[in-house]
Amino acid sequence: MTYSIGLAGKGGTGKTTIAGLLIKYLVENGKVPVLAVDADSNANLNEVLGLEVEETLGDAREEMKRGVATGMTKDVFMEMKLEQAVVESTGFDLIVMGRPEGPGCYCAANTLLTNYLDRLINNYAYVVIDNEAGMEHISRLTTNNINLLIVVSDSTRRGIQSAARIFELTKELGLNIEQKLLIVNQAKDGQLDNIRKAVETFELDLTGVIPEDELVRDFDLAGRPTTELGKESKALEAAYTVFEKILK
Repeated sequence: MTYSIGLAGKGGTGKTTIAGLLIKYLVENGKVPVLAVDADSNANLNEVLGLEVEETLGDAREEMKRGVATGMTKDVFMEMKLEQAVVESTGFDLIVMGRPEGPGCYCAANTLLTNYLDRLINNYAYVVIDNEAGMEHISRLTTNNINLLIVVSDSTRRGIQSAARIFELTKELGLNIEQKLLIVNQAKDGQLDNIRKAVETFELDLTGVIPEDELVRDFDLAGRPTTELGKESKALEAAYTVFEKILK
């Protein structure tokens, strides 16, 4: 059975970087195959993973709305586009949701996409979904029916408060999420006590803390995939320790 993991958090927390490190961890530990899903309209998970993306599901949806070729059914068209949108790599594949819906009705396209995605997901041991920053994806129920939700916060009180709001919203919406965890990312030296106090203030359980790492910033500035980080990275080492704990 496929084990699904969603990541959420406000912008700037390094959520997509954590998603990339998680995919790297799963592949290196033989928990394959993995399907990486970039559900952020500002898609950049492919850059973290070092992959080029030519087509997205948003593109397919727009194209189907304009009409399909004569002699081709919408079902066949959407299945073909979904196959074309899958980017293959070693141990994992990537699919990018792409831009949000434009004006008009997308009911038929969305229904077909959902059906084919469900079939696709069943071919993988793990699915990692990098969701949009903030809480909109949760209110649209795109994070429903998953095994694990990882909420990523930065080391600020405001970031931890935003994480608490995400957890609360999942309760209000009655989403089917088996387990919900908090990871604080980009923590500076000497911040651990204050992080723990803030987490306690908002009545959250802290799963792990990942330190600020100049290597991550340097990789980003150089346009290098974060998944190329090695054991010299303290962020990668800390992230792997967290993943080992939650994915036994």
